[in-house]
Amino acid sequence: MELLLVEDNSRISEFIVKGLEESGFSVVLAENGVDARALISQKEWDLILLDIMLPDIDGIELLQYARYKKILTPILVISALGDPEDRIKALDLGADDYLTKPFLFRELLAHINALIRRVKLSYDAATPDSLACGDLKIYPDRHKVERGGTEIKLTLQEFKLLRLLMENQEKVLTRTQILNTVWGVNYDTNTNIVDVYISYLRNKIDTEGKAKLIKTIKGRGYMLEPNE
Repeated sequence: MELLLVEDNSRISEFIVKGLEESGFSVVLAENGVDARALISQKEWDLILLDIMLPDIDGIELLQYARYKKILTPILVISALGDPEDRIKALDLGADDYLTKPFLFRELLAHINALIRRVKLSYDAATPDSLACGDLKIYPDRHKVERGGTEIKLTLQEFKLLRLLMENQEKVLTRTQILNTVWGVNYDTNTNIVDVYISYLRNKIDTEGKAKLIKTIKGRGYMLEPNE
């Protein structure tokens, strides 16, 4: 597997590269934001490890750039910024996981393996060209959503949430299941972010005059269900 490491601290990058290569990964190192931006869109990486505090382009800008370009590669942020608000900001902008420095190598490896497993479960099966629920249709490879033939613009996190619901339609998904799959296992389980993003989706998909597809199952979670 090929990983892109974006890290300007040579001591940290040497530690990470050595450990990952000994663990069987192929690693390319970018030591600044300019090189990282070119490499991010140069090829399809299996995983991106992204530091936030870089000397030129901020890591958050690189994260936004990748998601703006619809690059869906899993991104693990590794940062000395340990405040919960920093984690929340990165995850909300499309990071898949967040690890605070300093960390043990085996901790980093556990995060990487967890992300790889998540991606394997979600995407290794043959991806259909489209998924449909009533008149709602999504095109996973094109990051496109339509309802009744009209395109709906979604953010990356909204799209990931809708795709999860579409792939499990007529099944109840708990808030914890949704949180772990869309935002990662390290997200604060006390957050109401799942409910907030369900509300965002409803405002875009279940608009006035349309049949309501996103159902709240009281005490259990949410479900996408076509109306007969």
